[in-house]
Amino acid sequence: MKIRRLALLGSVIVVCLFLLTIQTRGHASRAADLLAMVTTPVQKSLAVVHRGAFGLWSIYVDWKNVRGENRRLREEIQRLRVEALAVTETAEENRRLRRLLDLRARLPLETLPGEIIAREWGGWVRSLTVNRGRGDDVRRLTAVISPDGLVGRVVDVRPGVSVVQVLTDPASTVGAHLLRTRTPGIVEGEPRGTIRFKYMARDAVGFQIGDLVVTSGLGGMFPRGIPIGRVRAIDDRGAALFSYAHLTPVVDFARIDEVLLVTGDRMQDVTAYFSRGG
Repeated sequence: MKIRRLALLGSVIVVCLFLLTIQTRGHASRAADLLAMVTTPVQKSLAVVHRGAFGLWSIYVDWKNVRGENRRLREEIQRLRVEALAVTETAEENRRLRRLLDLRARLPLETLPGEIIAREWGGWVRSLTVNRGRGDDVRRLTAVISPDGLVGRVVDVRPGVSVVQVLTDPASTVGAHLLRTRTPGIVEGEPRGTIRFKYMARDAVGFQIGDLVVTSGLGGMFPRGIPIGRVRAIDDRGAALFSYAHLTPVVDFARIDEVLLVTGDRMQDVTAYFSRGG
């Protein structure tokens, strides 16, 4: 190992002496050329390595900056999305409340506003829990409505809350009639979470898809004229005693958030106070 080092050192000394000798004898240009031949490849290699290292460092710094910027942008986008959702939810809530308050102001009925705080599910909404109870003087069988139409009736009153049986409950029945023809019948809940209008077969005059069925007011439980649903299919059973019209409820029980509980006189015709559009 020492011998190799000494040989390398000697070689360097010899080269240096050789170059000095050439330079002394007036061959300076040749010496410079020879030196350039020896050093130029080394300088080029060093320059390439330097540029490569500097380029890699620049790429790394740029990548790190872009990564940080992307993270900041994602966080900003997420924040803006949350704010947009909050604004949209607030606007939608304001719209619903305005409709509810407008209906309450127009109806010739005493009503108590309430908020849905829970839903009982069984493949579909079976009942709703509203934040009004005994302390609000709510009674069993109180009619519950929304700006779209009939929701159901109170079947259980508890401290602070009441349970509302919705129209799709199989135990629910409501006296009703077809608004256009005044054909009387009963709206029943079905086990699959739908509703149907049961009527005497002999009364099936001029039924049409899209016809509106409203409360009849018979029995005094519900005011007359509250929308219930629209005819989507007719089950004509010919000579049978009863036929059926399958209805699409005007109220979306899975999405409703605010309701009115009818606390006063229910012997009113409110047909003119609900929109017939849609």
